[in-house]
Amino acid sequence: MGDPHVVIVDLRDQKSYQKSHIEHAVNIPALKNLFDEKFFMPKLDYLKELFSDAGIDNESLVVAYDDGDFIWAARFYWILEVLGHNNVGILKVGYGNWKKGELPISSLAYHPARKEFVPRVDNSKVQTKLSTLMGIGQKTIIDGRKRPAYQGKESSAKRFGHIPTAQNYACTQNYQVTKNGNKIRDFSELKKLYKDLPKDKEIILYCDGGAEAALNYIVLKKLGYKASVYDGSWLEWGNDSNVPVENPSKNK
Repeated sequence: MGDPHVVIVDLRDQKSYQKSHIEHAVNIPALKNLFDEKFFMPKLDYLKELFSDAGIDNESLVVAYDDGDFIWAARFYWILEVLGHNNVGILKVGYGNWKKGELPISSLAYHPARKEFVPRVDNSKVQTKLSTLMGIGQKTIIDGRKRPAYQGKESSAKRFGHIPTAQNYACTQNYQVTKNGNKIRDFSELKKLYKDLPKDKEIILYCDGGAEAALNYIVLKKLGYKASVYDGSWLEWGNDSNVPVENPSKNK
């Protein structure tokens, strides 16, 4: 707190932010700002302005938090890394899940001085439908949705099931529910959860719209895996009849 290079970003909706937030946190509501109308990453010019207005430049240490779903803070984290900014982290707990007085809070909107964010796009962290299709059988593919979606019992798209060869590691496994809210699991626990994944293969992550996969991305990166996110995810794949799917529920 008070370090001029630290930028705190609150990814919750505006109403929640106005009620209370960490002091000097800037509000960037995730759903409104981190997706375009087709749920892809917004255009580069838009993100450059968004991050510059938030007071982020290439010297900034960015700390993001949300309400404890973690996927919105993770989406923000991943987008920053795609744009070449690696000095970023997320709060290990949802908003308010700390001892009273441990962090200063405020209800006054914070408007930081604008800085100049310069993107340096790192394409190794993002996958397309074509690169994901080519990765089937060549790379490890992980589906970050909940089990019923993976099994083809429910779907956010017109088709049901999952990308062929994909393994199911729901992003919700990365955190635990406590009486005060959610918190990211210790990395010693997470290391055991992902222990069967090979470290010599690249990992492609997807979910419904690219947010849950971003949480898996953060955890796997921390554990030493080389991972990237298929931005179109199931909303694109599941609505395209030209690409293959596996539907376990159809076989029963």
